[in-house]
Amino acid sequence: MKKSAPTFAKIAGVGSYAPSKVLTNADLEKIVDTNDEWIVSRTGIRERHIAAGNEYTSDMATAAARKALAMAQVDPANVDAIYLGTSTADFTFPATACLVQENLGASRAYGYDLSAACTGFLMALDSACAAVESGRVRTALAIGAEKLSTITDWSDRNTCVLFGDGAGAAVIRPSDRSGILSSVLGVDGAKGHTLCIPGGGSRFPACERSVAEHAHFVHMQGRETFKIAVQTLSRASLQAVEEAGLTLDQVDVLIPHQANLRIIEAVADRLGGKPVMDRVFLNLDRYGNTSAASIPIALAEAVEKGIVTPGKKVLMVAFGGGLSWGATVIEWR
Repeated sequence: MKKSAPTFAKIAGVGSYAPSKVLTNADLEKIVDTNDEWIVSRTGIRERHIAAGNEYTSDMATAAARKALAMAQVDPANVDAIYLGTSTADFTFPATACLVQENLGASRAYGYDLSAACTGFLMALDSACAAVESGRVRTALAIGAEKLSTITDWSDRNTCVLFGDGAGAAVIRPSDRSGILSSVLGVDGAKGHTLCIPGGGSRFPACERSVAEHAHFVHMQGRETFKIAVQTLSRASLQAVEEAGLTLDQVDVLIPHQANLRIIEAVADRLGGKPVMDRVFLNLDRYGNTSAASIPIALAEAVEKGIVTPGKKVLMVAFGGGLSWGATVIEWR
């Protein structure tokens, strides 16, 4: 592609998709030893969406992308790049971004997947914004999409209550003023073992033992993950706000990764207590933890509800396997 003059980037459109099937806490009571009170008190989750057997990550990503493109009034044929954050790709390869390109008819776009667990969308967004700001790309899609029901151990009461399926997308376009005020990203590979899928890769390939050990499902050290998440999300939030040239009081809406209500409340408490929590957008109770799809689904819903409107400054912050984290401040344009 011909390189044009450097410019600024903004989010021009957002969209989300959730499967029609809803799995409630009452439904889970029939599967594992749990109950609604236990789940709500420990996570804040009441229900989650579960994709059909023939409904794949690429399908959900495509549906969300179509909505985002419609809002931005962009023809898929004019998309230059697709960056897709997911831990549940349709295949090892080709990349799910390639399947989305075909589904959309975005024939001139290149694309690839990012594997950053729950931070996947913010890393995809950062890549999309960098490409647009460089002038090499005019229209990019940043997508977070997950079919976590395929990597959930439905016999593990501690993890199966957490996850849901879905997708969210954002269209990134050039702007005369920056709509992306800051982006802070990081990883700590030394702690990656606390939240991982140990089986299925080249280190522990699929075999009889890996299946017997449930190694292809999410494994999480809950207490350690909780502690690190609160510390990291708080630190990254403050850093992103500072790099945006703002104070936390100037942030209108906070959209955290919708993983666990107790984590979100603990982070808000560290950042300033109730005045901060009052600005937090939550949809965790209806979607559960959708990993990379979590933030874009919440952003799209906040825009649809009129909570995020032009001029509003929004802090998005995520934490996930890797361990990885990200915090991004945008001004909605």
